[in-house]
Amino acid sequence: MKQLLLCGMSALLGLSLSAGLSANVNAEESRFSIAIHGGAGTISKANLTSAQEQAYRDKLKQAVDAGYRVLEQGGDSLSAVTAAINILEDSPLFNAGLGAVYTYEGAHELDASIMDGKTMNAGAIAGVKHIKNPINLAQSVMEYSPHVMLSGSGAEEFALSQGFTLVPSAYFDTDTRYQQLQDAKQKLKAAEQGAQGKIDHQAAVNYLDLDYKFGTVGAVALDKQGNLAAGTSTGGMTAKRFGRIGDSPVIGAGTYAENGVCAVSATGHGEYFIRYHVAGDICARVKYQHKTVVQAADEVINQRLVGAGGTGGVIAIDQRGNIATPFNTEGMYRATRKEGEPAQVLIWQDH
Repeated sequence: MKQLLLCGMSALLGLSLSAGLSANVNAEESRFSIAIHGGAGTISKANLTSAQEQAYRDKLKQAVDAGYRVLEQGGDSLSAVTAAINILEDSPLFNAGLGAVYTYEGAHELDASIMDGKTMNAGAIAGVKHIKNPINLAQSVMEYSPHVMLSGSGAEEFALSQGFTLVPSAYFDTDTRYQQLQDAKQKLKAAEQGAQGKIDHQAAVNYLDLDYKFGTVGAVALDKQGNLAAGTSTGGMTAKRFGRIGDSPVIGAGTYAENGVCAVSATGHGEYFIRYHVAGDICARVKYQHKTVVQAADEVINQRLVGAGGTGGVIAIDQRGNIATPFNTEGMYRATRKEGEPAQVLIWQDH
């Protein structure tokens, strides 16, 4: 009799607990969402005309809405990420694709990476010179290559094998970026002569303003199936030399995604983001320390990175569609959109 009573009580408790868990899950039901960024830096209100500001806002909204439509129609998070990034890559406003900055020698070297939170597969390309939409090639590396990262001419040879059409390097030439190169080279020459006649490249790069050091586009998304994805694309650092590669194509530094945890895309001084494993660190804090994505992203960007002297920001999204967009610079071009809500487009901290 005692055993029957215990079994009955256990069954009732089990039903009660199950009902409670179901109610909790429903109360925290996931919502498909997307966030994008167009780079961080010393984005001064005084240096942006109203027309320029509106152009940035319009393009950011176009991009986030494009990704949102993919999600709304039941598309996967990877497709939403690439749809949004392609629009930013095709605009001369951002340092990616068409708007890529110049290297010291006057060329263009582009990087990108993408990660699928469902499978933990990732693809990246670095130092390509003839790829119109680098994020698309990164996805092809992820899906059709046994490798994670390809670089330079090898990456472009792989692109040809996948049916990509290479564009001439002049496709990426823009007057604004060329003038930025000339300005940066003047500053570098004034700062690079170090002790004993040696060229101090470290001192020279440190002398450059923040806007010369980084500029990136990226997107993170959660789809209706609960899958997370992240992607990042960049033209790199203005006047970069010696085949420099930043954090954007480095999985765990500039890009990371894991289902049930979070997805992150970064923009900033890449050397710091690589050293401090920024994207991976944020997700690790969510996964192992059970912090919210807002807490984790804020700690890494506004505490750990600031303490190290690193500048930049991230966009991050968790398994419920919650979004974080912290940055420690004057501004960061960004936009977010959650299920059933209009797009939010921001440049500075509060607007």
